[in-house]
Amino acid sequence: MDLQYVPGIGPKRAALLASELKVTTDEELLNYFPYRYVDKSKVYRICDLQGEMPYVLLRGRFTMFEELGVGTRGHRYRGVFSDGTGMIECLWFQGIRFIKESVLAHEEYMLFGAPKLNDYTHGFQVSHPELEPASKNGIDAMQSLMGMYNTTEKMKKFFLNSRAIQRIILGYLQKHIEPFPETLPAYIVEHMHLMKYNQAIRQIHFPANPDNLQRAQYRLKFEELFYLQLYLIRSFKMRQQANRGFVFGRVGEVFNEFYFKHLPFELTNAQKRVIKEIRADMGSGRQMNRLLQGDVGSGKTMVALLTMLIAIDNGFQACLMAPTEILATQHYESLSAQLAEMNVRVALLTGSTRKKQRDEIHAGLLDGSVQILIGTHALIEPDVRFRNLGMVVIDEQHRFGVEQRSKLWVKNVQPPHVLVMTATPIPRTLAMTMYGDLDVSVIDELPPGRKPIQTIHRWDQQRDGLIAAMRKQLEQGRQIYVVYPLIEENEKLKYRDVEQGFENMQAAFGPEYRVVMVHGKMKPKDKDAAMQRFVSGEAHIMVATTVIEVGVNVPNASVMVIESAERFGLSQLHQLRGRVGRGADQSYCVLVTGYELSHDTRKRIQIMCDTTDGFEIAEADLQLRGPGDMEGTQQSGMAFDLHIASLAKDGQILQFARDLAKEIIDKDPLLEASENGILRRRLDVLFAHKVDWSQIS
Repeated sequence: MDLQYVPGIGPKRAALLASELKVTTDEELLNYFPYRYVDKSKVYRICDLQGEMPYVLLRGRFTMFEELGVGTRGHRYRGVFSDGTGMIECLWFQGIRFIKESVLAHEEYMLFGAPKLNDYTHGFQVSHPELEPASKNGIDAMQSLMGMYNTTEKMKKFFLNSRAIQRIILGYLQKHIEPFPETLPAYIVEHMHLMKYNQAIRQIHFPANPDNLQRAQYRLKFEELFYLQLYLIRSFKMRQQANRGFVFGRVGEVFNEFYFKHLPFELTNAQKRVIKEIRADMGSGRQMNRLLQGDVGSGKTMVALLTMLIAIDNGFQACLMAPTEILATQHYESLSAQLAEMNVRVALLTGSTRKKQRDEIHAGLLDGSVQILIGTHALIEPDVRFRNLGMVVIDEQHRFGVEQRSKLWVKNVQPPHVLVMTATPIPRTLAMTMYGDLDVSVIDELPPGRKPIQTIHRWDQQRDGLIAAMRKQLEQGRQIYVVYPLIEENEKLKYRDVEQGFENMQAAFGPEYRVVMVHGKMKPKDKDAAMQRFVSGEAHIMVATTVIEVGVNVPNASVMVIESAERFGLSQLHQLRGRVGRGADQSYCVLVTGYELSHDTRKRIQIMCDTTDGFEIAEADLQLRGPGDMEGTQQSGMAFDLHIASLAKDGQILQFARDLAKEIIDKDPLLEASENGILRRRLDVLFAHKVDWSQIS
């Protein structure tokens, strides 16, 4: 049903709910769940109120009303509410006419709100309290657990606050006497001991007691995660059956020559395991879509190179797409150096490649003489055509939209094998959801000889000691990164900015040591020139923003100083720390903060100091910050929004849901069995408006 026909909504409110909450139908309204619940079973006395308190329920009467500041910005309506034990001031800044007409003095009301202590009167006041006549019976007035709904400022201006949404949903449920149809097969409801859907959808909005609320939440969380996993696993199975892959049946001369003559170091066991997994995929006749996770410095690029050499041995070309010119150039230089003594042609294609070089590369791709092409999103342009592309590697894949990546898919008559790499460790629950239709390989081991980076927390006031420690490292011939969160000073945010930092570093270390600056607002050629001076060792200190999070590889850099570290998330801090520790020397990461830190920030800093395990850090980051925006092709192509489940908190439910979904698809891949008809129909409804990106990594 269109939302405007739900009693209490109408066309104007429907348009507002659509624009503010993306709620357009009665089903979507029912799936707009409370974000928390307030216990209304206890009625407080005003004399018992103290300090800052959460929401409380009071019973009493208004003894007086007055309108103040008419015609000014301070226009408000004031009422004094009393329960015989004390008085509390009530204030309304909006909807004053409605309150004046509907709320009467000396009538008894149930008042619900968050009392705050007034610094001037030393009494309590509450803004925009919720009011119900005390004589009114039923769930609306005295419900023990009341759901609180997220609303926006714009909605509140049109009287669509949490209470209004609750009333609309209550009215809808009371009129909808018929039970809502079940959305899961009976065998799943019984096997998982789930509350029936009709009861769950009513109890989630108006729980009779905490036990019913818990059971309703479990049922709806399980269903949401189950259908997501069922969709991902079915997509994976269908793609496997539908898409034949190029068969890379042999490991030949090119691979063997590199592996036995030019490999710069012994592969770790983790790298060997991952290469075996990739080889099995590429020789199976199925098209490979594999996610390769590995911490910074774990050797993912070497795995990618060996994979591309297998493609060459089987008569195919390979390409590697990176998110920035700096990173693409770095890959090109690294791979060219490693393949220098071999007869393998590697080319680099970016936005700044000159026309003459571009024409030569295009010709080489068509005649097959360019065997490995490295580049940025320039690779996906229509005029870039290959003779026989068989292997695609995408680095830092989360920085490319799914739609962008899909354009590499059509560069051959048959889809090439795809290996996507990320140095951002992905928590298990997030991987199961965002990449549930990909095979996943993990490099969970660093190359031998790498010393763990020591992470230290320093306060702003300890800067003199920090400068002395940095000087000691410079005297030993090392290089240093200093990272700032902002480009220029912001008065509201008292964080140190990169331009001021550059001047400070020059004052502290110049002219003996050379300092360069890099940030996103610089011209690309100036930025690249500064980076090149640091990479070559000509510059000793690089002052930068997070532009260096992905890209620069300087084994001689042994210190990473992160100013205003409280401004960064855990994963970002970990990525920045990964810029050092690439050589054999002991490396350090120094997190510099002010004294005023929130509880979560202190926890983040402590985690960074305690561990260098990227997966442990990613799990902690998910717990602290939540999964963030995972909807839409720009982020991950994830199938739909999560309305009630949390990837940070509901990992066990997700695992149950995935195991059951896998069991069902293994037995009935197309969901053709009669008992699974409800699953097939429900998937069609849930995913009808989504672009199917399941064919693309």
